[in-house]
Amino acid sequence: MFKGQIATAQVFPFPKALNGEQEQFLQELVGPVSKFFEEVNDPVKNDALEKVEDHTMEGLKEMGAFGLQVPADLGGLGLSNTQYARLVEIVGGHDLGVGITLGAHQSIGFKGILLFGNKAQKEKYLPKLATGEHIAAFCLTEPASGSDAASIKTTAVLSPCGKHYIMNGSKIWISNGGLAEIFTVFAKTPMKDPKTGEMMDKITAFIVERSFGGITHGPPEKKMGIKASNTAEVYFEDVRVPADCVLGEVGGGFKVAMNILNNGRFGMAAALSGTMKGVMAKAIDHAANRTQFGNKIHTYGAIQEKVARMTMLQYVTESMAYMISGNMDSGATDFQIEAAISKIFASEAAWTVTDESIQVMGGMGFMKDSGVERVMRDLRIFRIFEGTNDILRLFVALNGFQNAGNHLKSLQKALKNPIGNAGLLAGEITKRAKRKAGLSTGLTLQGSIHPELAQSGDLTAKAIEQFGAVIEELLVKHGKKIIDEQFVLKRVADCAIDLYAMVVVLSRASRSLSQGHPSAQHEKMLCDTWCMEAHDRVMRDIKLLRSGQSKQLFNNMRSISAAVVENGGLVSPHPLGF
Repeated sequence: MFKGQIATAQVFPFPKALNGEQEQFLQELVGPVSKFFEEVNDPVKNDALEKVEDHTMEGLKEMGAFGLQVPADLGGLGLSNTQYARLVEIVGGHDLGVGITLGAHQSIGFKGILLFGNKAQKEKYLPKLATGEHIAAFCLTEPASGSDAASIKTTAVLSPCGKHYIMNGSKIWISNGGLAEIFTVFAKTPMKDPKTGEMMDKITAFIVERSFGGITHGPPEKKMGIKASNTAEVYFEDVRVPADCVLGEVGGGFKVAMNILNNGRFGMAAALSGTMKGVMAKAIDHAANRTQFGNKIHTYGAIQEKVARMTMLQYVTESMAYMISGNMDSGATDFQIEAAISKIFASEAAWTVTDESIQVMGGMGFMKDSGVERVMRDLRIFRIFEGTNDILRLFVALNGFQNAGNHLKSLQKALKNPIGNAGLLAGEITKRAKRKAGLSTGLTLQGSIHPELAQSGDLTAKAIEQFGAVIEELLVKHGKKIIDEQFVLKRVADCAIDLYAMVVVLSRASRSLSQGHPSAQHEKMLCDTWCMEAHDRVMRDIKLLRSGQSKQLFNNMRSISAAVVENGGLVSPHPLGF
């Protein structure tokens, strides 16, 4: 996309990720899991107690909910990413506090052992983690190190005998921190630089058992939401960690951490698509039954627009979740940008949908008994943890720029041998000339999408072409300094998010139309409406990025912020003068 192109094979057709056996197994799980959350789990009680009730925890363990993706031969259910997403969606629709307890355990807590553990580590740890006998936690964040993970202070120093490391430090806001027996901990280890021979600190990942000794935790944190999940500070004091507990390579911890987080993000989109379904059901029921001014309120345009927009946001989120899980199950390894987009989109969409559900329900939605205010509190953290949406937007934009920059470099190389690369260069020159003249470069989704979606496909192709052009202009203008242009990067990321959303709904709606689903025409409407509005947003952002005004706008914002920070608060005096 950042090159103004689209690799259709990655997104068309919409993935059918389950074979017959997997589908049957999943269907056998969906019923009991849904029943458990409807009849056994009590989200209101969990929220009030600020812990998941004991009998609920035991029931989850008996169902195998703590080892959904652990291979069957190691005691888990051995689910694929798509199967996992479907069950997580059910959890997200009922109780996000329980969802975090389960997610912190397996989506990040022991995910490093699944991804990077050697055979001995997997055989030692995964069976007890899969049954829930042992709970896991992911320990990265520290008092002075949040989004800047590379600045952690926790240390692990190799002993003179080389058989163990001595770990010291503390981690904050650790989900399951007070419950966990097994921790994935990231610490700085002194290493010799192979080039210079100097000692330097590199991050290493470790599997740390509470039984090693020297590990304590603080009281459960008092939080705005997800109160049922345990969140605590964890302290490591002279913990002797055996050398064979290194996860991955010594000094390779940053890569381990990023891979764990990238691998788990699609699950958040799946869970939150379930959350949206749950709150929307309450809002729609209210709209269908509430009479005001002599009519049911769902007959009024103001309510209809809210319901339509909520429906589109849920449809896009769900489409992203299962597109990415399907790609992962088919063996894709390069999905980190898509996963980050899905996390940003899902967390913001779920907040909007829940807020609008409360609005549709009026005073009823504001009351505790409706259950929607709890969801609102629970949701607020999702835009912050596992990569804040602000940082992830920079991640999306900069990764895209890097790919586009590599393409430009290859063109610069080709220019050094213009005769040998005449065909390539002629094609690129023609493409740029057409873009400049506002003509299509020939990018099309025809053949990939259903003919009934041709108009939305054309809008998407046009927006992707223009996006590729503005990316190139920005690279030429800023070069490597683009990394410092956060006002620009945010808008570039917003374009990328909208474009990816357009593509995934085109893919899903095309499948429904091709297969003649009863909901196909409804999905076509969702897709067409989304693509019309998303296209306009993308073109508006591109226009701003190209305009001379944008520089003035960004400078103004920079100056306003600097003045307020310097003043320690608002600069303008009160209008009454006191």
